[in-house]
Amino acid sequence: MSPTRDRQRAAARARLEREMAERAAATARRRKRTAIIGAAVAVVVVLCLVILLVTMTGGKKKTPSAAATPSSSAAAAPAACQWKSSPAPSPSAAPNPNLKNVGTPPASGEPRSGTRDMTINTNLGTIVVRMDLAKAPCTAESFTYLANDKHFFDNTSCHRLVNKSGTDQQSGQAQDFHVLQCGDPTGTGQGGPMYQFDNEYVPTDQRPAYPASSVAMANSGANTNGSQFFIVFGDTLLPADYTLFGTVVQGLDVAKQVGAAGDDGAFAQDAGGGHPKKKITFTSVTVGPAQTGPSAGASATPSPSHS
Repeated sequence: MSPTRDRQRAAARARLEREMAERAAATARRRKRTAIIGAAVAVVVVLCLVILLVTMTGGKKKTPSAAATPSSSAAAAPAACQWKSSPAPSPSAAPNPNLKNVGTPPASGEPRSGTRDMTINTNLGTIVVRMDLAKAPCTAESFTYLANDKHFFDNTSCHRLVNKSGTDQQSGQAQDFHVLQCGDPTGTGQGGPMYQFDNEYVPTDQRPAYPASSVAMANSGANTNGSQFFIVFGDTLLPADYTLFGTVVQGLDVAKQVGAAGDDGAFAQDAGGGHPKKKITFTSVTVGPAQTGPSAGASATPSPSHS
């Protein structure tokens, strides 16, 4: 073989090796550039989701919705009631026009034993809710302040109803859900006072967590209670995420007749249910004095129904 041909072959191999090296380097650069772009896109997507979540939940009350697994532990009543600004101060959060500035309840002195009865006079009859002062003293104090001092609930209507039973066709899970949600003077589901307070008793120690006659707080996440609450008129499968503060001792039939009339489906694609077709309006709401003694708390926390 001639030296000339050897040199040509060596040069060809050298060119091939250079081309392969250049291609490998280009591929590495392309992969690196793709990874950087992908990471940047992921960061932008996460930021957009966070902004969207803050925008959608700012000041909005979480309506109870079915979930498969309850919380793992119960919240104990706080040693002192803390009335926090609602929504939490933020330079980027838009103010919620549905919130009403009524000040805050007293900073201390709330009773922490026995019960208090909250009497709700409606256009359909009277409902009496017995509040448990040992398990939910701050919740009871807030209702006492809003009802007695501020007449916050007078001439307001319950804005949401969910009344469904049976089995979900897709998941196969039971969907017993029977609640009447009230306490928002605006009727939008986003209203309340300009303060929030922490969760108290959440019923992880009973099944179902919210049996018929339970009365619990609606919220927009843990420790964001305001004025909205829901009356459970049939055993309801909800996770133990909502402060259970009392029970209906009179007038559960009022909520049941509203439930039987159905809803308009306005919230079917969001939280579920809709506006009650049979309107229920609170003409007045008052809270009585604290009651103590052996029978005071007998009906304060409902027992699961077996009917």
